[in-house]
Amino acid sequence: MQSQDYLLTGNGKYQTCQKPREWNLLRENYRLYRFLTELEDILKDATDESLHLAEIRMLVRRLIVNSYWVRSQYPEPCQQTGTSVLLLYDELGFPFTIQTVTFTPGTKSNIHNHGTWGIVAILQGQEKNTFWQKINDKSQADKIEKKGELILSPGDIISFTSDAIHSVEAVGDIPTVTFNLYGETSPESRFAYNPLDGTAKRF
Repeated sequence: MQSQDYLLTGNGKYQTCQKPREWNLLRENYRLYRFLTELEDILKDATDESLHLAEIRMLVRRLIVNSYWVRSQYPEPCQQTGTSVLLLYDELGFPFTIQTVTFTPGTKSNIHNHGTWGIVAILQGQEKNTFWQKINDKSQADKIEKKGELILSPGDIISFTSDAIHSVEAVGDIPTVTFNLYGETSPESRFAYNPLDGTAKRF
């Protein structure tokens, strides 16, 4: 099956997006520093989150296609937690998080948003995303309901708007490895949700 691009928004529904052809992404000597510069240029004048996510998905695909170094940079999963994170770039004043994450099969996240936009590309294994929507309920201010699921495989890329809510689980027989890119997170806007009692707490 061909890889796909997806967009998830706050309504808990995902859209399948147009994906660039791989041969149009090929570049010589395309490295992380070029990606970072182009990312910064896109966001400098960005006004529409969905539109700039389409451009950034293309950049992420270009980076993964051309950079063996990025594809090969991932940690062994922690035996106790089932997950490990490798920060690929960190610079004071550069408002993005760029990392690879490894999950052992069966590892699950809590239900959460990111308080910013995000893009996740599957490098290895499979990841099941479960999508949620916050609903109006006067008795439970942070009540959410499940809206759907999607299993992502190597080559798939999913992007999230700031209000998107999801949970993930590594499925299959081998560890899941993802490339993760997030914008500047607002701690006041990032939450973990409990669907049983309709509450949320700071993530």
